[in-house]
Amino acid sequence: MSVPRYLIDTNVFIGLEDHAEVAPVFSSLLQLAASHGVEISVHEAAIDDIGRDSDLSRREVSLSKIRKFPTIEKVLGRTKADLEVKFGPIKRPNDLVDATLLDALDIGVADFLVTQDQGLHARAMRFSATLGDRVLYVADAVSLLRTTYEPIKIDLPSIREVQAHMIPQEDEIFETLRGDYGGFDKWWREKCVKPKRPCWIAMDGDEIAGLLVRKDETRSEATVKLPGEKILKVCTFKVRPESRGIKLGELLLKQALWHAQSNSHDIVYLTTFQKQAILIGLLEYYGFEHTHSLSNGEMVYEKPLSRKRLKQVPGRSLFETARKNYPRFCTGPDVASYVVPIKQEYHEVLFPELVDRRQLALFDDNSARRPGNTIRKVYLCRAQAKLAEPGALLFFYKGKSSSQPSQVITTVGIFEEVTLARSTEELRRMAGGRSVYSDAQLIKMQATAANPVKVINFLLAAHFDPPISLATLQSSNVFAAHPPQSIKKLTPDQQRRLLGEGKLGFMI
Repeated sequence: MSVPRYLIDTNVFIGLEDHAEVAPVFSSLLQLAASHGVEISVHEAAIDDIGRDSDLSRREVSLSKIRKFPTIEKVLGRTKADLEVKFGPIKRPNDLVDATLLDALDIGVADFLVTQDQGLHARAMRFSATLGDRVLYVADAVSLLRTTYEPIKIDLPSIREVQAHMIPQEDEIFETLRGDYGGFDKWWREKCVKPKRPCWIAMDGDEIAGLLVRKDETRSEATVKLPGEKILKVCTFKVRPESRGIKLGELLLKQALWHAQSNSHDIVYLTTFQKQAILIGLLEYYGFEHTHSLSNGEMVYEKPLSRKRLKQVPGRSLFETARKNYPRFCTGPDVASYVVPIKQEYHEVLFPELVDRRQLALFDDNSARRPGNTIRKVYLCRAQAKLAEPGALLFFYKGKSSSQPSQVITTVGIFEEVTLARSTEELRRMAGGRSVYSDAQLIKMQATAANPVKVINFLLAAHFDPPISLATLQSSNVFAAHPPQSIKKLTPDQQRRLLGEGKLGFMI
Protein backbone atom coordinates (compact mmCIF):
# COMPACT_ATOMS: atom_id res chain seq x y z
CA MET A 1 0.00 0.00 0.00
CA SER A 2 1.40 3.40 -0.99
CA VAL A 3 2.37 6.07 1.51
CA PRO A 4 0.01 9.10 1.50
CA ARG A 5 1.61 12.08 -0.26
CA TYR A 6 0.90 15.69 0.63
CA LEU A 7 1.95 18.20 -2.02
CA ILE A 8 2.77 21.65 -0.61
CA ASP A 9 2.39 24.92 -2.50
CA THR A 10 5.11 27.57 -2.61
CA ASN A 11 3.40 29.65 0.08
CA VAL A 12 3.51 26.69 2.46
CA PHE A 13 7.15 25.97 1.68
CA ILE A 14 8.00 29.61 2.41
CA GLY A 15 6.06 29.36 5.68
CA LEU A 16 8.16 26.36 6.64
CA GLU A 17 11.53 27.71 5.53
CA ASP A 18 11.28 31.48 6.01
CA HIS A 19 13.92 33.29 8.06
CA ALA A 20 11.22 34.31 10.53
CA GLU A 21 10.09 31.99 13.32
CA VAL A 22 8.03 29.14 11.88
CA ALA A 23 4.38 29.25 13.01
CA PRO A 24 3.38 26.29 15.22
CA VAL A 25 0.82 25.01 12.71
CA PHE A 26 3.48 24.77 9.99
CA SER A 27 5.80 22.89 12.34
CA SER A 28 2.95 20.53 13.27
CA LEU A 29 2.45 19.68 9.60
CA LEU A 30 6.02 18.44 9.25
CA GLN A 31 6.10 16.73 12.63
CA LEU A 32 2.88 14.80 12.07
CA ALA A 33 3.87 13.81 8.55
CA ALA A 34 7.24 12.54 9.74
CA SER A 35 5.70 10.65 12.68
CA HIS A 36 3.26 8.75 10.49
CA GLY A 37 5.28 8.18 7.34
CA VAL A 38 3.37 10.69 5.24
CA GLU A 39 5.45 12.12 2.41
CA ILE A 40 5.66 15.90 1.97
CA SER A 41 6.49 16.75 -1.65
CA VAL A 42 6.95 19.86 -3.77
CA HIS A 43 6.28 20.23 -7.47
CA GLU A 44 8.65 21.11 -10.26
CA ALA A 45 6.30 24.02 -11.02
CA ALA A 46 6.92 25.42 -7.52
CA ILE A 47 10.64 25.43 -8.25
CA ASP A 48 9.87 27.42 -11.42
CA ASP A 49 7.82 29.80 -9.27
CA ILE A 50 10.74 30.40 -6.90
CA GLY A 51 13.02 30.84 -9.90
CA ARG A 52 11.08 33.96 -10.86
CA ASP A 53 11.94 35.69 -7.57
CA SER A 54 13.74 38.94 -8.50
CA ASP A 55 15.71 38.89 -5.23
CA LEU A 56 18.70 36.79 -6.34
CA SER A 57 20.09 36.00 -2.89
CA ARG A 58 16.68 34.99 -1.52
CA ARG A 59 16.02 32.93 -4.65
CA GLU A 60 19.26 30.96 -4.22
CA VAL A 61 18.55 30.30 -0.54
CA SER A 62 14.98 29.12 -1.31
CA LEU A 63 16.14 26.87 -4.14
CA SER A 64 18.76 25.28 -1.90
CA LYS A 65 16.14 24.56 0.79
CA ILE A 66 13.39 23.27 -1.50
CA ARG A 67 15.69 20.55 -2.84
CA LYS A 68 15.47 18.66 0.44
CA PHE A 69 11.84 17.76 -0.39
CA PRO A 70 10.94 15.01 -2.89
CA THR A 71 9.91 16.59 -6.20
CA ILE A 72 6.98 15.71 -8.44
CA GLU A 73 7.89 16.35 -12.08
CA LYS A 74 5.59 17.87 -14.70
CA VAL A 75 3.62 15.70 -17.10
CA LEU A 76 5.49 15.52 -20.40
CA GLY A 77 3.81 17.42 -23.22
CA ARG A 78 1.12 18.97 -20.99
CA THR A 79 0.49 22.43 -22.46
CA LYS A 80 -1.03 25.61 -21.10
CA ALA A 81 -3.99 25.05 -23.43
CA ASP A 82 -4.51 21.55 -22.01
CA LEU A 83 -4.56 22.92 -18.47
CA GLU A 84 -6.95 25.75 -19.41
CA VAL A 85 -9.45 23.25 -20.74
CA LYS A 86 -9.48 21.48 -17.37
CA PHE A 87 -8.97 24.28 -14.86
CA GLY A 88 -10.04 27.54 -16.50
CA PRO A 89 -8.25 30.66 -17.78
CA ILE A 90 -4.50 30.99 -17.20
CA LYS A 91 -3.54 34.66 -17.42
CA ARG A 92 -0.41 34.85 -15.28
CA PRO A 93 2.55 32.62 -14.43
CA ASN A 94 1.04 31.98 -11.00
CA ASP A 95 -2.15 30.69 -12.66
CA LEU A 96 -0.07 28.21 -14.63
CA VAL A 97 1.57 26.98 -11.42
CA ASP A 98 -1.85 26.62 -9.77
CA ALA A 99 -3.27 24.62 -12.69
CA THR A 100 -0.19 22.40 -12.80
CA LEU A 101 -0.54 21.61 -9.09
CA LEU A 102 -4.21 20.75 -9.54
CA ASP A 103 -3.32 18.53 -12.47
CA ALA A 104 -0.91 16.57 -10.26
CA LEU A 105 -3.73 16.17 -7.75
CA ASP A 106 -6.26 15.16 -10.40
CA ILE A 107 -4.09 12.43 -11.94
CA GLY A 108 -3.41 10.97 -8.48
CA VAL A 109 0.33 11.51 -8.14
CA ALA A 110 -0.47 13.43 -4.95
CA ASP A 111 -3.26 12.70 -2.47
CA PHE A 112 -3.70 16.22 -1.07
CA LEU A 113 -2.52 19.71 -1.96
CA VAL A 114 -1.77 22.05 0.94
CA THR A 115 -1.96 25.76 0.13
CA GLN A 116 -2.91 29.04 1.77
CA ASP A 117 -3.98 30.50 -1.61
CA GLN A 118 -7.72 31.20 -1.56
CA GLY A 119 -7.77 31.56 -5.35
CA LEU A 120 -6.35 28.08 -5.77
CA HIS A 121 -9.01 26.68 -3.43
CA ALA A 122 -11.71 28.41 -5.47
CA ARG A 123 -10.29 27.13 -8.77
CA ALA A 124 -10.28 23.57 -7.44
CA MET A 125 -13.92 23.83 -6.28
CA ARG A 126 -14.96 25.12 -9.71
CA PHE A 127 -13.43 21.99 -11.25
CA SER A 128 -15.24 19.63 -8.86
CA ALA A 129 -16.20 19.35 -5.21
CA THR A 130 -14.24 16.11 -4.97
CA LEU A 131 -11.02 17.77 -6.11
CA GLY A 132 -11.76 20.86 -4.00
CA ASP A 133 -12.01 18.71 -0.88
CA ARG A 134 -8.46 17.52 -1.48
CA VAL A 135 -7.08 21.07 -1.43
CA LEU A 136 -6.40 21.93 2.21
CA TYR A 137 -5.29 24.90 4.24
CA VAL A 138 -2.36 24.14 6.55
CA ALA A 139 -4.57 24.02 9.64
CA ASP A 140 -6.99 21.64 7.94
CA ALA A 141 -4.11 19.41 6.79
CA VAL A 142 -2.88 19.23 10.39
CA SER A 143 -6.43 18.45 11.56
CA LEU A 144 -6.78 15.71 8.94
CA LEU A 145 -3.46 14.11 9.89
CA ARG A 146 -4.40 14.11 13.56
CA THR A 147 -7.85 12.69 12.90
CA THR A 148 -6.48 10.06 10.53
CA TYR A 149 -3.60 8.82 12.63
CA GLU A 150 -4.27 9.93 16.20
CA PRO A 151 -8.03 9.51 16.71
CA ILE A 152 -7.69 8.49 20.35
CA LYS A 153 -5.39 11.35 21.37
CA ILE A 154 -7.54 14.28 20.28
CA ASP A 155 -10.95 15.77 20.95
CA LEU A 156 -13.12 16.99 18.12
CA PRO A 157 -13.60 20.74 18.22
CA SER A 158 -16.60 21.76 20.27
CA ILE A 159 -18.75 24.86 20.56
CA ARG A 160 -19.42 26.40 23.93
CA GLU A 161 -21.91 29.16 24.68
CA VAL A 162 -20.42 31.84 26.96
CA GLN A 163 -20.78 35.52 27.77
CA ALA A 164 -18.04 37.94 26.79
CA HIS A 165 -16.88 38.60 30.35
CA MET A 166 -16.07 34.90 30.76
CA ILE A 167 -13.27 35.09 28.17
CA PRO A 168 -9.94 36.31 29.61
CA GLN A 169 -9.00 39.50 27.80
CA GLU A 170 -5.37 38.38 27.70
CA ASP A 171 -6.29 35.26 25.69
CA GLU A 172 -4.25 34.88 22.49
CA ILE A 173 -7.44 34.87 20.39
CA PHE A 174 -7.45 38.69 20.69
CA GLU A 175 -3.88 39.40 19.55
CA THR A 176 -4.45 40.06 15.86
CA LEU A 177 -7.76 41.81 16.54
CA ARG A 178 -5.84 44.48 18.42
CA GLY A 179 -3.71 45.04 15.34
CA ASP A 180 -6.70 45.32 13.00
CA TYR A 181 -8.89 47.52 15.17
CA GLY A 182 -7.59 50.54 17.05
CA GLY A 183 -9.02 50.77 20.55
CA PHE A 184 -10.11 47.14 20.47
CA ASP A 185 -9.59 46.57 24.21
CA LYS A 186 -11.79 49.51 25.15
CA TRP A 187 -14.48 48.40 22.68
CA TRP A 188 -14.37 44.87 24.08
CA ARG A 189 -14.77 46.07 27.68
CA GLU A 190 -17.50 48.64 26.96
CA LYS A 191 -19.49 46.93 24.22
CA CYS A 192 -19.03 43.25 24.99
CA VAL A 193 -17.94 42.64 28.60
CA LYS A 194 -20.23 45.13 30.35
CA PRO A 195 -23.43 44.04 28.57
CA LYS A 196 -22.30 40.39 28.83
CA ARG A 197 -22.74 39.94 25.11
CA PRO A 198 -23.39 36.30 24.06
CA CYS A 199 -20.56 34.48 22.31
CA TRP A 200 -19.76 31.08 20.88
CA ILE A 201 -16.25 29.81 21.32
CA ALA A 202 -14.71 26.87 19.48
CA MET A 203 -12.72 24.84 21.95
CA ASP A 204 -9.79 22.72 20.79
CA GLY A 205 -8.98 20.81 23.93
CA ASP A 206 -8.61 23.45 26.65
CA GLU A 207 -7.77 26.32 24.26
CA ILE A 208 -10.04 28.84 22.60
CA ALA A 209 -9.37 28.27 18.90
CA GLY A 210 -12.25 30.34 17.51
CA LEU A 211 -14.64 33.06 18.62
CA LEU A 212 -17.95 34.36 17.31
CA VAL A 213 -19.66 37.26 19.10
CA ARG A 214 -23.28 37.96 18.19
CA LYS A 215 -25.70 40.82 18.70
CA ASP A 216 -29.37 41.29 17.85
CA GLU A 217 -29.87 44.63 16.08
CA THR A 218 -32.76 46.72 14.91
CA ARG A 219 -32.96 48.10 11.39
CA SER A 220 -31.82 51.53 12.57
CA GLU A 221 -28.73 50.08 14.31
CA ALA A 222 -27.59 47.79 11.52
CA THR A 223 -25.40 48.81 8.58
CA VAL A 224 -27.22 46.61 6.07
CA LYS A 225 -28.69 47.09 2.61
CA LEU A 226 -30.88 44.00 2.25
CA PRO A 227 -34.51 44.22 3.45
CA GLY A 228 -35.51 42.87 6.85
CA GLU A 229 -36.27 44.00 10.39
CA LYS A 230 -34.87 41.26 12.63
CA ILE A 231 -31.10 41.27 12.21
CA LEU A 232 -28.27 39.23 13.70
CA LYS A 233 -24.87 40.90 13.61
CA VAL A 234 -21.73 38.83 13.91
CA CYS A 235 -19.62 41.41 15.74
CA THR A 236 -16.46 39.32 15.85
CA PHE A 237 -15.58 36.19 13.88
CA LYS A 238 -12.08 35.05 14.69
CA VAL A 239 -10.06 31.84 14.38
CA ARG A 240 -6.57 31.73 15.84
CA PRO A 241 -3.85 31.76 13.15
CA GLU A 242 -2.57 28.29 14.04
CA SER A 243 -6.13 26.91 13.74
CA ARG A 244 -7.07 28.87 10.64
CA GLY A 245 -8.66 26.86 7.88
CA ILE A 246 -12.12 25.90 6.76
CA LYS A 247 -13.26 23.54 9.50
CA LEU A 248 -13.34 25.70 12.64
CA GLY A 249 -14.74 28.66 10.75
CA GLU A 250 -17.42 26.44 9.23
CA LEU A 251 -18.27 25.04 12.66
CA LEU A 252 -18.85 28.54 14.04
CA LEU A 253 -20.75 29.67 10.95
CA LYS A 254 -23.06 26.64 11.20
CA GLN A 255 -23.85 27.60 14.77
CA ALA A 256 -24.73 31.18 13.80
CA LEU A 257 -26.86 30.22 10.80
CA TRP A 258 -28.81 27.49 12.61
CA HIS A 259 -29.44 29.92 15.47
CA ALA A 260 -30.57 32.70 13.12
CA GLN A 261 -32.87 30.46 11.05
CA SER A 262 -34.53 28.88 14.07
CA ASN A 263 -35.01 32.28 15.73
CA SER A 264 -36.62 33.90 12.67
CA HIS A 265 -33.93 36.44 11.80
CA ASP A 266 -34.24 38.13 8.41
CA ILE A 267 -30.55 38.92 7.91
CA VAL A 268 -27.20 37.77 9.26
CA TYR A 269 -24.32 40.12 8.56
CA LEU A 270 -20.73 40.91 9.45
CA THR A 271 -17.90 43.14 8.35
CA THR A 272 -14.43 42.02 7.34
CA PHE A 273 -11.33 43.30 5.60
CA GLN A 274 -10.35 42.13 2.13
CA LYS A 275 -7.23 40.38 3.46
CA GLN A 276 -9.43 37.82 5.24
CA ALA A 277 -9.60 35.69 2.11
CA ILE A 278 -10.36 32.40 3.87
CA LEU A 279 -13.30 33.89 5.75
CA ILE A 280 -14.62 35.62 2.64
CA GLY A 281 -14.46 32.39 0.65
CA LEU A 282 -16.40 30.59 3.37
CA LEU A 283 -19.05 33.31 3.55
CA GLU A 284 -19.57 33.41 -0.20
CA TYR A 285 -19.81 29.62 -0.41
CA TYR A 286 -22.83 29.72 1.93
CA GLY A 287 -24.62 32.61 0.27
CA PHE A 288 -23.35 35.80 1.90
CA GLU A 289 -23.28 38.81 -0.43
CA HIS A 290 -20.82 41.72 -0.40
CA THR A 291 -23.38 44.54 -0.43
CA HIS A 292 -21.16 47.57 0.29
CA SER A 293 -18.03 48.77 2.08
CA LEU A 294 -17.60 51.12 5.02
CA SER A 295 -15.42 54.24 5.05
CA ASN A 296 -12.59 52.38 6.84
CA GLY A 297 -12.42 49.77 4.09
CA GLU A 298 -14.37 47.04 5.87
CA MET A 299 -16.53 44.98 3.54
CA VAL A 300 -20.12 44.30 4.64
CA TYR A 301 -21.30 40.75 3.94
CA GLU A 302 -25.02 40.02 4.33
CA LYS A 303 -27.04 36.83 4.09
CA PRO A 304 -30.83 37.01 3.76
CA LEU A 305 -32.89 34.39 5.60
CA SER A 306 -36.52 33.46 5.06
CA ARG A 307 -39.21 31.31 6.63
CA LYS A 308 -40.82 30.70 3.24
CA ARG A 309 -40.55 27.47 1.28
CA LEU A 310 -37.36 27.43 -0.77
CA LYS A 311 -37.90 27.02 -4.51
CA GLN A 312 -35.25 26.09 -7.02
CA VAL A 313 -33.54 29.09 -8.58
CA PRO A 314 -33.68 29.01 -12.42
CA GLY A 315 -30.31 28.10 -13.91
CA ARG A 316 -29.05 26.75 -10.60
CA SER A 317 -29.14 23.11 -9.43
CA LEU A 318 -31.11 22.05 -6.37
CA PHE A 319 -27.83 21.57 -4.53
CA GLU A 320 -26.49 25.02 -5.48
CA THR A 321 -29.83 26.57 -4.47
CA ALA A 322 -29.62 24.86 -1.07
CA ARG A 323 -25.96 25.77 -0.57
CA LYS A 324 -26.56 29.45 -1.26
CA ASN A 325 -29.64 29.47 1.00
CA TYR A 326 -28.17 27.28 3.76
CA PRO A 327 -29.59 26.06 6.11
CA ARG A 328 -32.79 26.04 4.04
CA PHE A 329 -33.19 23.43 1.32
CA CYS A 330 -35.69 22.58 -1.42
CA THR A 331 -38.50 20.11 -0.70
CA GLY A 332 -41.50 18.70 -2.51
CA PRO A 333 -42.37 16.21 -5.26
CA ASP A 334 -39.58 17.41 -7.55
CA VAL A 335 -36.91 16.74 -4.90
CA ALA A 336 -35.76 13.14 -4.51
CA SER A 337 -35.25 11.82 -0.99
CA TYR A 338 -33.75 8.73 0.59
CA VAL A 339 -33.48 7.00 3.94
CA VAL A 340 -29.87 6.08 4.70
CA PRO A 341 -29.48 3.35 7.36
CA ILE A 342 -26.30 3.84 9.34
CA LYS A 343 -24.67 1.74 12.05
CA GLN A 344 -23.87 3.19 15.47
CA GLU A 345 -20.11 3.21 14.82
CA TYR A 346 -20.40 5.35 11.71
CA HIS A 347 -23.24 7.49 13.04
CA GLU A 348 -20.99 8.56 15.90
CA VAL A 349 -18.19 9.33 13.44
CA LEU A 350 -20.43 11.48 11.24
CA PHE A 351 -22.51 13.14 13.95
CA PRO A 352 -20.49 13.15 17.18
CA GLU A 353 -22.68 15.88 18.61
CA LEU A 354 -25.51 13.34 18.80
CA VAL A 355 -23.62 10.76 20.83
CA ASP A 356 -25.15 12.30 23.94
CA ARG A 357 -28.39 14.16 23.29
CA ARG A 358 -27.97 16.04 26.58
CA GLN A 359 -25.00 17.81 25.03
CA LEU A 360 -26.67 18.79 21.77
CA ALA A 361 -29.51 21.31 22.28
CA LEU A 362 -28.35 23.25 19.21
CA PHE A 363 -31.29 25.57 19.50
CA ASP A 364 -31.01 25.95 23.29
CA ASP A 365 -28.86 28.90 24.26
CA ASN A 366 -28.32 27.46 27.73
CA SER A 367 -26.38 24.43 26.55
CA ALA A 368 -22.91 24.30 28.05
CA ARG A 369 -20.91 22.26 25.60
CA ARG A 370 -21.72 21.04 22.10
CA PRO A 371 -19.28 18.64 20.48
CA GLY A 372 -19.44 18.52 16.73
CA ASN A 373 -17.73 19.10 13.44
CA THR A 374 -18.58 20.81 10.19
CA ILE A 375 -21.26 21.22 7.52
CA ARG A 376 -19.59 19.43 4.61
CA LYS A 377 -19.42 15.71 5.26
CA VAL A 378 -18.77 12.38 3.59
CA TYR A 379 -20.52 9.06 4.18
CA LEU A 380 -18.96 5.75 3.11
CA CYS A 381 -21.01 2.69 2.22
CA ARG A 382 -21.60 -0.05 -0.35
CA ALA A 383 -25.34 0.44 -0.84
CA GLN A 384 -26.70 -0.55 -4.25
CA ALA A 385 -28.97 2.51 -4.57
CA LYS A 386 -28.02 4.94 -7.30
CA LEU A 387 -27.90 8.50 -6.01
CA ALA A 388 -27.77 10.88 -8.93
CA GLU A 389 -29.74 14.02 -8.08
CA PRO A 390 -27.65 16.81 -6.46
CA GLY A 391 -29.91 18.46 -3.90
CA ALA A 392 -31.71 15.24 -2.96
CA LEU A 393 -32.48 14.84 0.74
CA LEU A 394 -30.77 12.18 2.83
CA PHE A 395 -32.53 11.08 6.03
CA PHE A 396 -30.08 9.21 8.26
CA TYR A 397 -31.60 6.33 10.22
CA LYS A 398 -29.55 5.12 13.15
CA GLY A 399 -30.28 1.43 13.68
CA LYS A 400 -30.52 -0.49 16.90
CA SER A 401 -27.59 0.50 19.07
CA SER A 402 -26.24 0.36 22.60
CA SER A 403 -26.19 4.15 22.92
CA GLN A 404 -29.10 6.53 22.66
CA PRO A 405 -30.77 7.51 20.47
CA SER A 406 -31.54 4.11 18.95
CA GLN A 407 -33.74 3.15 15.98
CA VAL A 408 -34.46 6.72 14.96
CA ILE A 409 -34.02 9.15 12.09
CA THR A 410 -31.73 11.78 13.55
CA THR A 411 -30.54 13.96 10.70
CA VAL A 412 -31.28 15.35 7.26
CA GLY A 413 -28.53 16.10 4.76
CA ILE A 414 -28.35 17.56 1.25
CA PHE A 415 -26.79 15.23 -1.30
CA GLU A 416 -23.99 16.73 -3.41
CA GLU A 417 -22.31 13.93 -5.36
CA VAL A 418 -21.19 10.31 -5.16
CA THR A 419 -17.95 8.76 -6.36
CA LEU A 420 -16.53 5.25 -6.23
CA ALA A 421 -13.27 4.43 -4.47
CA ARG A 422 -11.63 1.33 -5.94
CA SER A 423 -8.65 1.19 -3.58
CA THR A 424 -7.66 2.39 -0.13
CA GLU A 425 -5.51 5.06 -1.79
CA GLU A 426 -8.53 6.39 -3.71
CA LEU A 427 -10.63 6.19 -0.56
CA ARG A 428 -8.10 8.34 1.33
CA ARG A 429 -8.19 10.96 -1.42
CA MET A 430 -11.96 11.05 -1.83
CA ALA A 431 -12.85 10.96 1.86
CA GLY A 432 -9.95 12.97 3.24
CA GLY A 433 -10.99 16.60 2.92
CA ARG A 434 -14.25 16.03 4.79
CA SER A 435 -13.30 12.90 6.65
CA VAL A 436 -13.37 12.15 10.35
CA TYR A 437 -12.52 8.51 9.67
CA SER A 438 -9.26 7.07 10.95
CA ASP A 439 -6.84 5.45 8.54
CA ALA A 440 -7.57 2.12 10.21
CA GLN A 441 -11.28 2.52 9.42
CA LEU A 442 -10.50 3.35 5.78
CA ILE A 443 -8.24 0.32 5.46
CA LYS A 444 -10.94 -1.86 7.05
CA MET A 445 -13.31 -0.90 4.21
CA GLN A 446 -11.09 -2.93 1.81
CA ALA A 447 -12.00 -0.93 -1.28
CA THR A 448 -11.16 -2.78 -4.50
CA ALA A 449 -12.04 -2.52 -8.18
CA ALA A 450 -14.37 -5.49 -7.81
CA ASN A 451 -15.89 -4.21 -4.56
CA PRO A 452 -15.66 -0.38 -4.53
CA VAL A 453 -16.80 1.90 -1.71
CA LYS A 454 -19.36 4.61 -2.37
CA VAL A 455 -18.18 8.04 -1.21
CA ILE A 456 -21.27 10.19 -0.67
CA ASN A 457 -20.64 13.92 -0.23
CA PHE A 458 -23.40 15.92 1.48
CA LEU A 459 -24.15 18.97 3.59
CA LEU A 460 -25.45 18.57 7.13
CA ALA A 461 -28.75 20.47 7.04
CA ALA A 462 -30.47 19.78 10.37
CA HIS A 463 -30.88 17.40 13.29
CA PHE A 464 -34.39 16.40 14.32
CA ASP A 465 -35.06 17.30 17.94
CA PRO A 466 -36.43 14.97 19.14
CA PRO A 467 -35.33 12.32 16.62
CA ILE A 468 -38.09 10.47 14.75
CA SER A 469 -38.75 7.11 16.41
CA LEU A 470 -39.24 3.78 14.69
CA ALA A 471 -42.82 3.65 15.99
CA THR A 472 -43.59 7.00 14.36
CA LEU A 473 -41.92 5.94 11.12
CA GLN A 474 -44.02 2.77 11.01
CA SER A 475 -47.31 4.41 11.97
CA SER A 476 -46.84 7.10 9.31
CA ASN A 477 -46.03 4.47 6.66
CA VAL A 478 -42.52 5.78 6.07
CA PHE A 479 -41.30 2.30 7.00
CA ALA A 480 -43.09 -0.98 6.53
CA ALA A 481 -42.92 -3.63 9.23
CA HIS A 482 -39.12 -3.49 9.34
CA PRO A 483 -36.61 -0.66 8.79
CA PRO A 484 -34.73 -0.76 5.47
CA GLN A 485 -31.35 -2.48 5.47
CA SER A 486 -30.00 -0.39 2.61
CA ILE A 487 -30.59 3.06 1.12
CA LYS A 488 -34.29 3.38 0.27
CA LYS A 489 -35.93 5.98 -1.96
CA LEU A 490 -38.95 7.72 -0.46
CA THR A 491 -42.16 8.89 -2.05
CA PRO A 492 -42.98 12.63 -1.99
CA ASP A 493 -45.65 11.92 0.63
CA GLN A 494 -43.18 10.07 2.87
CA GLN A 495 -40.75 12.99 2.53
CA ARG A 496 -43.49 15.42 3.56
CA ARG A 497 -44.38 13.38 6.63
CA LEU A 498 -40.77 13.14 7.74
CA LEU A 499 -40.10 16.84 7.39
CA GLY A 500 -43.33 17.60 9.19
CA GLU A 501 -41.88 15.98 12.30
CA GLY A 502 -39.06 18.53 12.55
CA LYS A 503 -38.71 22.19 13.47
CA LEU A 504 -36.61 23.53 10.64
CA GLY A 505 -37.40 27.24 10.88
CA PHE A 506 -38.92 27.42 7.38
CA MET A 507 -41.90 26.05 5.45
CA ILE A 508 -41.54 22.74 3.62
